[in-house]
Amino acid sequence: MDTLYATAMNNYINGYNHHTVQPTIYLTPMQYHHDPSSSNTVDGDGSCLQNPSPSAVDDGFYNQDPSPLAATVGGDGFYSQDPSPSAVAADSDGFENQDHYDSVLKFLTQMLMEEDELQVKPCMLNECLSLQATERSLYDVLVNNQPANSLDSFVGATSSEDSSTITICGGYYSRKRSPDREEERGTKMATVSDPESDQPEPYDEDLLLYDHEPQQFSSTALAKKMNESSKRGRPRGKKNTITQEIVVDLRDLLTQCAQAITNNNPSSVCDLLTRIKQHCNPNGDSTERLAYYFVIAIEARLAGNGAEVYREASLKKISAAQILKAYHAYLMSCPFHRMSNILANGSIEKLSKGADKLHIIDFGILYGFQWPCFIKNLSMRAGGPPTLHITGIDLPQPGFRPAERVQETGKRLAKYCKRFNVPFKYTEIAKKWEEITIDDLNIDRSELTVVNSVNRMHNILDETVIENSPRDAVLQLIRQINPDMFVLGILNGTHNAPFLLNRFREALFHFSTMFDIFDNTAARESKERLLYEQEVFGREVMNVVACEGTARVERPEGYKQWQSRNIRAGFKQVPLYRDKVEEVKSKVRSNYHKDFLVDEDGKWILQGWKGRVLFACSLWKPA
Repeated sequence: MDTLYATAMNNYINGYNHHTVQPTIYLTPMQYHHDPSSSNTVDGDGSCLQNPSPSAVDDGFYNQDPSPLAATVGGDGFYSQDPSPSAVAADSDGFENQDHYDSVLKFLTQMLMEEDELQVKPCMLNECLSLQATERSLYDVLVNNQPANSLDSFVGATSSEDSSTITICGGYYSRKRSPDREEERGTKMATVSDPESDQPEPYDEDLLLYDHEPQQFSSTALAKKMNESSKRGRPRGKKNTITQEIVVDLRDLLTQCAQAITNNNPSSVCDLLTRIKQHCNPNGDSTERLAYYFVIAIEARLAGNGAEVYREASLKKISAAQILKAYHAYLMSCPFHRMSNILANGSIEKLSKGADKLHIIDFGILYGFQWPCFIKNLSMRAGGPPTLHITGIDLPQPGFRPAERVQETGKRLAKYCKRFNVPFKYTEIAKKWEEITIDDLNIDRSELTVVNSVNRMHNILDETVIENSPRDAVLQLIRQINPDMFVLGILNGTHNAPFLLNRFREALFHFSTMFDIFDNTAARESKERLLYEQEVFGREVMNVVACEGTARVERPEGYKQWQSRNIRAGFKQVPLYRDKVEEVKSKVRSNYHKDFLVDEDGKWILQGWKGRVLFACSLWKPA
């Protein structure tokens, strides 16, 4: 465990006062190198500165100063904030009700300090999604008789008896090939290119850092500049040299590359990739980083091994602890997950006021980060907390203990509930969501039942892949549960088209926004930022661009599509709680970068960046 990180977090926890807004935590930069199911029950006892000063930056993520008097530097070097009017609100029961987001940070910190296994285990989400992509890709081959990979004619290959080495625009890929395809591949033209790859390694710390964006000129300005230079005359004995500023639109080049792939034009693809790789950089500005990960995904698609690359990414020596540290920094920089939790948890609290038993069925529980805030608020309820029963559902992990990680989440939550004297019961289910039945959920009609799914439904397949849509099957199961409330948070995106070009363009828009957020809220040299971009954004880009069929598990839809889907499944939308909506708006306005947006459309609350909606949340009940 990183000693400096642990010390800093301990100082934060020991100095926390629950009457103030939680202080901003800056992580010490870390060093790093480059169908089974289970159902058991565990008992409950068992933000950005526009011009940050050097002291305001540690791990590279900044926190906005909401007012001239708000930010103060403590003796430990961390920023803390004075409470804003939106930070503390009294509810009808008379006690102060906060979002207690510090509880998530403490919960995460305790995990990192106490659980040594997190230093060697891979990330839970990456591991289970890789398993799903692999299993489904194999299903396509064995059942649907679809090829696992599609190489088209963009590669040149030298073949041995049972394997081949494929050269694509400067990159080498090794892939097994069946003898039946050898004759077919032998007729294809080889693509000749430089054997040295232009791409820097993701974890190379000696990569060039871009401290500023290159100066750009419009075509008119560039022509004017050249004309002015040509009128100056030429000194004797010297050649007339004109330095031209070359404007490169990487997004346009990437789109042209996708068009060339669609048109089956290998020479154009290789030419465009060569040009793009001269300007992409995982440590550059947002566009250069975006291009870097898209180039990797394009080359994996051309090699026909996108699903394999996506799966093998989870086998890299990047531990869950490292990714969780990066996630911690992301939570401090971006409001999306925090605000979704405020709305979801606050809505459940209001619904359950006066209930003696509360059963939350959480589709996509992962590490359970949504619930520490909720548990702490529940413990402060007038008259005492209800009995809390959480059913944690997530996809199975690879190996002989598919439910192990979901069980570990239950144990952490049980320990947390015991600390705050909240009666607790936990049931874990590690299974494909569409295969879960009502009998697996142990529904007790004497309990107030809430179904919760925040930002995970986009990983479930839809009807464009399987005729009997797994996504609709999950909604039908939730309708069968007949919950008192269904809380749905979604990733709002349109990069789920079956055709590559449309999907590619929409993915460019989406991920351009995500990388731009980090460019405005994090330092370029931040290692946490680099790691988060590689292990979250990079993996998602790889899956969207390089994977097809059932291996493509990143399938977001727009919130209006989800609205239609929910209505077809037999749900009706209920109004959002007004005070929670205002709380979310106030917190984002006061504590985060000015370009983060919170808006409403109908009965949806929308979150985004510079006008683009990225996340949405709504409340439902059976019609």
